[in-house]
Amino acid sequence: MSISLFDLFKIGIGPSSSHTVGPMRAAATFAREVLEDPGIGPRVADVAVHLYGSLAATGRGHGTMDAIVMGLEGHDPETVDPVAGRERVAEIAEHGGLLLDGRLSVSLRPDTIVLHPLTFLPQHSNGMTFVALDAAGAELVRRPMFSIGGGFVVDEADMGRSMAEVASEEQGTKIFTTGAELLAVCEERGISMSEAMLLRERQWRSDEEIRRGALRIWHTMRDCIERGMTTSGTLPGGLELKRRASSWRESLEAEDPRRLAMNAHEWVSLAALAVNEENAAGGRVVTAPTNGAAGIIPAVLYYATSYLSDTDPDEVAVRFLLTAAAVGSLYKENASISGAEVGCQGEVGSACSMAAAGLAEVMGGKPRQVENAAEIAMEHNLGLTCDPVGGLVQVPCIERNAMASVKAITAARFALRGNGEHFVSLDTVIETMRQTGKDMSERYKETAMGGLAVTAVPVSLPEC
Repeated sequence: MSISLFDLFKIGIGPSSSHTVGPMRAAATFAREVLEDPGIGPRVADVAVHLYGSLAATGRGHGTMDAIVMGLEGHDPETVDPVAGRERVAEIAEHGGLLLDGRLSVSLRPDTIVLHPLTFLPQHSNGMTFVALDAAGAELVRRPMFSIGGGFVVDEADMGRSMAEVASEEQGTKIFTTGAELLAVCEERGISMSEAMLLRERQWRSDEEIRRGALRIWHTMRDCIERGMTTSGTLPGGLELKRRASSWRESLEAEDPRRLAMNAHEWVSLAALAVNEENAAGGRVVTAPTNGAAGIIPAVLYYATSYLSDTDPDEVAVRFLLTAAAVGSLYKENASISGAEVGCQGEVGSACSMAAAGLAEVMGGKPRQVENAAEIAMEHNLGLTCDPVGGLVQVPCIERNAMASVKAITAARFALRGNGEHFVSLDTVIETMRQTGKDMSERYKETAMGGLAVTAVPVSLPEC
């Protein structure tokens, strides 16, 4: 089927959709399916896990090993308690006793997961292999899987094809696969971009289910903003970064108790900081469309629901998320949202583009203006590298989300000043981003081997 709003926006835990959410889902799928296989399940006595490329290089900082252990025990990112889950991982690390799919004791511990940071599998930078073993240690089945960004997991057989090709084999009509087709649907039917995405969503859910699900996503985002704005302390991982959102909120409230429009950008930046500090701490967030860029869409939607006061906030949220998902699906199906594949332009850039489109729509933009807003936002994120210091989703990631949130608002306002005519199309900028990512050195694609990751590392930082 085509990419849905509910594929792009998934409730999970931090700090990374590709390095935490995806591996947890992959591990859970492997554990369940291998034990349910009548020819293999009764013979399984142990498992082994290998991580490659970016997953291995930044796995410790991104919580990948913890995520895999939780997944092997059958946990899901949307429902797992992040605190209890990590306490269970610590128990397994010390005493063993991992229960595969919650039912079969195996010997694997977090430190027995094998890391291959300098080996990049040809299919994708985020490769992992799960192996089931019998009582004699002989291999029963080996399953390579790839975490391709945004929590999406793909088997080896599907890695040679685009998301659009894979989608075409599943049930459902794509409705549109490019920005040009999306505009054509809008103009031929006289509908908005959010309504075009609604046509796609109606293949699987009723209007009430779509609305209820979208509002659940928004309310989870909003709760995350609130938690981040009220939580202080130090972020985990070794950089000893102080959480700033709570103290920033206190000072802003003292200066601007009524949250005046003239200070809107500061409140938006604060909302993004709050979400990404929660993500860095491993808290509950919405992948939007990735965890590394999780603060941008919530912050811009926070702006829309706070400062577009003449519209029902719930209606704003639903239309915003539908529009953002329409644009996000184009990136996912035709390029990438994976920092390990195309750099941070695929994460922060895509989120900025999606947020700009959503805002332009709820501010009354016509489809061509909305498409222009999405294009402007990505055009000025092209070439953005993913260079997390210490392999942690903290520096420069947290501030980068705040900056991109303001950029998304600016892009929407630029587009709304025009009539929708522009020189570079959204399809062109998406293809440019894909090609730029292909040309980018692996050092700048979530490996912590280039950029700030090697020039700004404090002497005391533990190895990642």
